[in-house]
Amino acid sequence: MSNHIAAAPDDIAETVLLPGDPLRARWIATTYLDDASCYSSVRNMLGYTGTYRGQRISVQGTGMGQPSLSIYAHELLAEYGARTLVRVGSCGGLQESVAIRDVIVAMSASTDSSINFLRFHGLNFAPAADFTLVRAYVERAENAGVPHHIGQIFSTDSFYLDRPELHDRLRDYGVLAVEMETAALYTLAAKFDARALSVNTVSDSLVTGEALSSDDRERSFAEMVELTLDTVTASGSAGGGESRS
Repeated sequence: MSNHIAAAPDDIAETVLLPGDPLRARWIATTYLDDASCYSSVRNMLGYTGTYRGQRISVQGTGMGQPSLSIYAHELLAEYGARTLVRVGSCGGLQESVAIRDVIVAMSASTDSSINFLRFHGLNFAPAADFTLVRAYVERAENAGVPHHIGQIFSTDSFYLDRPELHDRLRDYGVLAVEMETAALYTLAAKFDARALSVNTVSDSLVTGEALSSDDRERSFAEMVELTLDTVTASGSAGGGESRS
């Protein structure tokens, strides 16, 4: 049992989906997993384990922001033996070509957070996804006809950022979308020699001002989660034995 996850050592699978909202963790578990059971409700940050197509899968809420995600991702990797972590979240689109409901597959993540600046003593570490997961997810998105984009995402520590010029600069450099967790996830996966991927449904556009309603967001989120589950369970990949590319 870790400080923030009240689970026994064998309660958590090697593959874990990471929604920010703990209620979405419950929704994923009850909608898609067989025999799902709750292994932790500490601070109401819910975690579940069940099976999908016969393979063990866990779903753990992380809360919002890199400090919160870092707590749960670190404990999953360091104390529970997780080997594959996939963020399933939402993001704001930064490019005109990125439409509402599109899925962003994040190959890398830049950030304004000081977490890595402190970790690497001023070095600008560039965290990236596991390529095998990127490739597998993209293949399934293409086969399913799901609109998606592959590229860099921006992980910010400030949801209400009073710097509109920063979004313009990021857009000029090809950043696809903004969210609040991916850079920390990819960094911790690198530290623990694990695999990580972040996929995010575009819930609002910082270009057009469009935004999904709560009902539309849930339907779009479902499509992304189904692709994620298909990706991590294909050919036994939920077992977690494959090394990072």
